[in-house]
Amino acid sequence: MDEAGFELVRDWLTRANHDLRSARVLVSQEDPLLDTAIYHCQQAAEKSLKAWLQSKDDPFPKTHDIEELVKRAGLINRDFGQFAKAAFVLTPYVSAFRYPGGFDEPMPTRAEFDARVAIRAGHLRFCAQSAAKGGEAVKTIPPGLLEEAVERLKTEL
Repeated sequence: MDEAGFELVRDWLTRANHDLRSARVLVSQEDPLLDTAIYHCQQAAEKSLKAWLQSKDDPFPKTHDIEELVKRAGLINRDFGQFAKAAFVLTPYVSAFRYPGGFDEPMPTRAEFDARVAIRAGHLRFCAQSAAKGGEAVKTIPPGLLEEAVERLKTEL
């Protein structure tokens, strides 16, 4: 992978980390913004998958469909199959609560949000471990970024 590819992996992971941190800030409010926070959980999952695919030099289509990205990653590493159900659950949150009339469900509850963050935590751990096993790309990620994100999730969940 060339330097531009490494930079792209780092950027995807940084943005995924920012989305996850944003979700945490939004739910820590006295009146938590769960609809916006759950969107950021979806975005964090999507961006970390794109980082992983980029680290494998696998071009992916412009999409917000986590199911599609998990299937694509599964062609390289069958272990991604364990995220098929999580991908199905998270994908709709890219737009579910962002626009009026976009979702027939009521606003998410705190329990629903916590469940989505747990899915996201497992996904992040897997992507971090998988990338660390085989990836030169991980060497260019800012020191401690993945570890910090995983540790933060362990203590916050």
